[in-house]
Amino acid sequence: MVYGAEVWQIATREMNKILSAEMDVLRRSARKSRMERTKNERIKEIMGVKGKPDIIDIIEKKRLQWYGHVKRMPEERIPKLIMECIP
Repeated sequence: MVYGAEVWQIATREMNKILSAEMDVLRRSARKSRMERTKNERIKEIMGVKGKPDIIDIIEKKRLQWYGHVKRMPEERIPKLIMECIP
């Protein structure tokens, strides 16, 4: 689900959709319906992911890793030239 996340431009609306999709997967895996009105924190406890980073945190970490990778590249590399380009 996060392949290529290093270069994604994510708006707030898309972040909310990604978080909703993540919760939907967790809820289905826990076999809990939205009709049961189980809180998201309880679903995370059931699935054993409470306190662990959510998918947005993972995407941000990947983006920072990519940024550091590009910053360490030699000046003539195309990814670095594109990232530092000022139109």
